[in-house]
Amino acid sequence: MTTYPGIEELKAQAKRLRQAMNDRGTALTHSAALEMIARQHGVRDWNTLAALAAKPNAAAKTPLIVGAHIRGRYLNQPFTGEILSLSALPGGLHRITIHFDEAVDVVTFESFSAFRRRVTAQIDGDGVSPRKTSNGVPHLVLDL
Repeated sequence: MTTYPGIEELKAQAKRLRQAMNDRGTALTHSAALEMIARQHGVRDWNTLAALAAKPNAAAKTPLIVGAHIRGRYLNQPFTGEILSLSALPGGLHRITIHFDEAVDVVTFESFSAFRRRVTAQIDGDGVSPRKTSNGVPHLVLDL
């Protein structure tokens, strides 16, 4: 299994590449630098690399069963919680309901908060939601 650096490290690599190219007199946009970093890691584009980097890099998978205690990220916020329900869906997906140990703030604005204690989502076999936020981060990523 190939492991990838975290998204923040990949963005830092792109920033360093962009700065180095600009220092040499070659203008490079941030998006072009992200695409070049993706190709350096052997994937076709930045969106693919970001999705792969968002997945847990652990080799062993934790079995998903009702009542299991799990951890991960919901809307890019870390959480721990308990699986309340799990069911199979067509296409290799699963519907999972998780009750968070502590409420997760799902709003990123400093002047506003909205906390959730329970979430139902779809996940693939790797514990990653096929649905993504506007910046390409999966809604739910389980540490399996």
